Amino acid sequence: MHPTIYLAPIQGITDRIYRNLFSVYFRGVDAAFAPFISPSKKMKPDNPQIRELEPDLNTGVPVIPQIMTSSPEDFTALANDLFEMGYGTVNWNLGCPFRMVVKKGRGAGMLCHPDRIESFLEKTIPVLKPKLSIKLRTGLKCSDEALRLIPIFNRFDLDDLIIHPRTAAQMYGGDVDLEMFERCLNLSKHRVVYNGDIYSMEDFNTLASRFQQVKTWMIGRGLIGNPFLAEEIKSDIKKTRHEKVQIIREFHDHLFEEYSKILSGPAHITNKMKEIWTYMAGFSENAEKIRKKINKTHHRDAYIGVVNKIFDELV
Repeated sequence: MHPTIYLAPIQGITDRIYRNLFSVYFRGVDAAFAPFISPSKKMKPDNPQIRELEPDLNTGVPVIPQIMTSSPEDFTALANDLFEMGYGTVNWNLGCPFRMVVKKGRGAGMLCHPDRIESFLEKTIPVLKPKLSIKLRTGLKCSDEALRLIPIFNRFDLDDLIIHPRTAAQMYGGDVDLEMFERCLNLSKHRVVYNGDIYSMEDFNTLASRFQQVKTWMIGRGLIGNPFLAEEIKSDIKKTRHEKVQIIREFHDHLFEEYSKILSGPAHITNKMKEIWTYMAGFSENAEKIRKKINKTHHRDAYIGVVNKIFDELV
């Protein structure tokens, strides 16, 4: 039986255009989580973040919207609106580690307040129309904070519990805490999804061997850097290097074309693509050199010339 693989939400990268085109060129992803929306009582129906989730505009793999807020009222209002749009599951973000988010008591900033999380769930679950999944880290500063939260989560009817075994203080550096993940896994009555530092088949096989009861995996940076990874996990058929470079080139060119339609000015499109290359350069062993070459470009034509040369050399 093949594992289930989720594409993780990466703010500024895995937007609607990226998700739609990713499913055209690459296989193996079962669902994609959209980057978080931070709702408020003043949010209007024509909000750009909500328009980004219009089902007619999301033509790729199934999408699960993610919401980040500490307000149960704001969460419920947006989640139920998304349900009416056709989304049967929404995700609550308890993992975002960025300082401004944490300072406001959102994302990972709630992890050290189990009473607030319990109150939030008590208020939202009874009136929530879609299913609820939760994405969290193991703690804000201490890696065992999740252990106090699992018994709370066990009281409620939840879908996935997606655990990234790092603290928010670690951001994306340092080692993942696999012992803490295992303790959470054994304590939870819910389906637990592993998320964090899966960059290769070797990484996946090591984790899958250790956590044999885990059937669903979320991959973010590893899939952006190696978009064939999900396909390789699920299939014995391997593409040649030449085939991979050609597909990534076509994917890049299609992304560039679609972003050019909605971004005005040459700087906007090159800046957008530079952001994507931060991760996408990972498909090459010369990733850092590629990033430096691309980051030196400031105009559309110069960018196109550099990228074409990079792909020509890779083939």
